[in-house]
Order: sequence, then structure tokens, then C-alpha cells
Amino acid sequence: MEQIRQFISAILAGFMIGMGGTVFLSLDNKALGACMFGVGLFTVVVFRLQLFTGKVGYIPFQKKEYFLELVITWIGNFCGTVFIAKCVQNTRIFTEEMSNKVFIMAQTKLNDNLLSVFILSIFCGVLMFIAVDTFREQKGSTIKTVAVFVPVMVFILSGFEHVVANMYYFAMAQTWSINTIISLIVMTIGNSIGGLLIALYQKIFHLREK
Repeated sequence: MEQIRQFISAILAGFMIGMGGTVFLSLDNKALGACMFGVGLFTVVVFRLQLFTGKVGYIPFQKKEYFLELVITWIGNFCGTVFIAKCVQNTRIFTEEMSNKVFIMAQTKLNDNLLSVFILSIFCGVLMFIAVDTFREQKGSTIKTVAVFVPVMVFILSGFEHVVANMYYFAMAQTWSINTIISLIVMTIGNSIGGLLIALYQKIFHLREK
């Protein structure tokens, strides 16, 4: 029953990241779009939904069963992003302009070399851990909100790679191929390493217990 809950929660998380991706694609102002994208992660942390990039950094503080939870989360996130992409494609907001925009975005990511994708994914993983962990650990609504939206804006405006967001963009652009799957795997590994950097530092020097 708990695994079913995790899976449904992960679908909802993927759906919300796709919601953020939709508003980003809808706006011409990239900075504003990056800010509004943050609504996806904000919803995830407020409702404690299962987002892979928000959970992978906590591996050092968890038992081995946590790996299964991460697998369930990744699959659920994928299902949620594909579902919302299909929904958006059947609405009036999916214009030719949006279609062209997301296709170009997806092609840029898929035509990049894997080392670049890997490095950019690590950078994004670091920012996601900062966002989620600050929201969890800090008190005060202001710093919590800033902690969510600022890292999201930074990773988008910098062009860093977020595996769940890219699941949505690839689904919207319909660019599925072996290369797409390989890219998602590399992004997953990169996001995981980035998410673990600060957590491992904390674990090694006993700066937190859980």
C-alpha cells in the first residue's frame, strides 16, 4: 500500500513539474518563465510529493529500501510528465509556436554531447538539493519560498539539465528515441551525483543525523 502511495505521489509530482514546464513554454520572457516554473517544485515540497531530484540526495541517510522508493519515484515522475504532456497537446494552448519552441529546446538538449549533459545535470542536482533541503530544514515562510524559486530560476536560466523537466519537454516534442533514453539516463546519474554532494559532506563530517 505504501508503494502504491509513493507511485501516485510521484505521478502527481511529475504532473506538477510538467505544469511548471507548461507555463515556461507559454511565456516569451525567459526570466519570468523560469520564475513561474518554480510553482512545480513549490507544490512538490509543500505537499511532500515524490520527486526524484528532491529525494535522491538523501540516500546517505536512508536504509537500502530507499533505492526501491527512488525507482518507483522515477517511474512515477515519468508517467506524470508524459500524462500532462498528452493533456496539453489536446488543448488550445498547444499552439504551433509552443510546439516549435519545445521541439527546438528538445533538439538542443539531445544534440548536446553526453559529457556536457552529465556536467549540466550535476549542477542542477546540487541546486535541487539546496532548494528541497532548505525548505525542509529552515524556519520562516520567506526563506522557504526563496529557497524553492531561486535555485529553479538559476538552473533554468543557466541551461542546467533536470531529468524530470526534460521528460516533460521530450514528451511534448515527441522526440523519443534511443538517444532520448540514453540522455535521460545520463541526466539521472548527473542529477543524483549533484544531489549527493552536499549530503555526503554532511554525512562524512556528521553535520546531520537524518
